[in-house]
Amino acid sequence: MKKKEVEHLSKSQKYQIYILLVFVMMSWGLNVIALKIIVDVFPPITITSLRVFTAGISVFIVLFFIKKVRVPTKKEFIYILIATFFNVVFHHYFLSIGLSKTSASNGGLILGLGPLLTTVVAFFFLGNRVSFLQFSGIILGLLGVSFIVVVGNGGISDISIGDVYVFLSILSQAISFVMIKKISKTLDPRLMTGYMLLIGSSILFIISLFQEPNGIRQISNGTVSVWIIFFASALIGTAFGHMMYNDSIGKVGVTEAAIFINLNPLFAMISAVIFLGEVISFSQIIGFVFILSGVLLGSGAIDEYIRQTKQKKKVPYSSV
Repeated sequence: MKKKEVEHLSKSQKYQIYILLVFVMMSWGLNVIALKIIVDVFPPITITSLRVFTAGISVFIVLFFIKKVRVPTKKEFIYILIATFFNVVFHHYFLSIGLSKTSASNGGLILGLGPLLTTVVAFFFLGNRVSFLQFSGIILGLLGVSFIVVVGNGGISDISIGDVYVFLSILSQAISFVMIKKISKTLDPRLMTGYMLLIGSSILFIISLFQEPNGIRQISNGTVSVWIIFFASALIGTAFGHMMYNDSIGKVGVTEAAIFINLNPLFAMISAVIFLGEVISFSQIIGFVFILSGVLLGSGAIDEYIRQTKQKKKVPYSSV
């Protein structure tokens, strides 16, 4: 069924979507750098709640003009609320704290585990079958994180708590995808994204009042350049980036779209060197190779490619 949905696209249309996905991954990679700069200047949770709220408002403005705004049903709202805690509250809370305690390059590489962790979560919560190649990918991905988090920091005793927080952030987001998948048949993922961002930002703001009592007062410490980065992150990276990615999934399929996520940690690592002057270590390079290989295998992209190749080879014989 999924294959038929993709086949109606012409090659030029597919290439346009692929180019769009590359730019989305570039914006996400740069967004890691933007977040690192923002949380180093402002109180992490307070500024994150404002950034996510700005993104939510932006999403609803776009959805209003394309006439996609509607009130969710009670069942949909329950799923939205559950997904909000994992996709927005936990994800952005751990991410903001984590990036304030680790390097942007480490954070970007660990965030690249997204598709792999989604496969693991789908196995436990949805009962999805895991092939031998996918299991191998999971092992490779964990080895990659080990090189970055353990070897790169000099051993278990010197593990950065920031790396652990970033890992928890991407794990939380992977869990949320189960909720999004369950309700996406009746609720437009873009509209669900808007609701999650608005509700989640409100909860994050309440948390910030307790953890960062003087957070609002410290917001005035930002320079013009930092505020430009703030709005670029909220509008391009968080709001429009997620909307364009979700829209692409509906056109080319989950598997093909997921492959492009491999570019995310690459762009984050390169950007960290260019904009923050971070030095990439040998352990990070090894970790990146393992994570890249792990995601390609673990996300099912290789399995899907092999299956499609076999089907194409059978077509000439079946048509004779």
